[in-house]
Amino acid sequence: MNKALIDSQNPIEKLLNHGSTALTDVELLAIFLRTGTQGKSAVEQAQELLSVFGSWKALLGADQKKFKSVSGLSGAKFAQIQAGLEMVKRHYKEVLERGNALTSPDITRAYLSAQLRSYSYEVFVCLFLDNQHRVIQLDELFRGTIDGASVYPREVVKQALYHNAAAVILGHNHPSGICEPSQADKHITEKLKQALALLDIRVLDHFIIGDGQPYSFAEHGLI
Repeated sequence: MNKALIDSQNPIEKLLNHGSTALTDVELLAIFLRTGTQGKSAVEQAQELLSVFGSWKALLGADQKKFKSVSGLSGAKFAQIQAGLEMVKRHYKEVLERGNALTSPDITRAYLSAQLRSYSYEVFVCLFLDNQHRVIQLDELFRGTIDGASVYPREVVKQALYHNAAAVILGHNHPSGICEPSQADKHITEKLKQALALLDIRVLDHFIIGDGQPYSFAEHGLI
């Protein structure tokens, strides 16, 4: 067995003995890489990747060309990491779609984080709920540049009526990484709240996804 494969087993054994939370970022990434490249172990390759990209957000949001620009990395390794990210997204989507009422913001926060955190441009989504706060559908409604997305209340209202929603949860990302809401964020949230209220549709929350803990409008008394 080659050196790269032997070295890549160390994080696996650490996980099996101590759990996944005991792993460093480098060790966790090394498990996804599985093997290293010629002259580098999986751990060394993971260290280089995280050093080059600087953060999980930048790494997971990189396209294939940028990923492969790091010496020795192949399309197969890019696919391994993207598959892992997609599994996380589908896990939270499955949890949300099981028909259980949303009684805590934690699952919604985690799901929206997985969906939105890696984008380099703003994406605005809306989670439509029935009258028991069970998930009907998550729709991506608007995309924008790093300077902001144009959100049109009439389009949100149109989709809410289409889904026969009784309530909605809004979400968008800040590519800058800063989770604090801007005045524009507060303004559009109020406009959406007022527009939907005319149809007896409640806005339960609005999450902003950045580098830190997602910001909840409801938890800060803004809804």
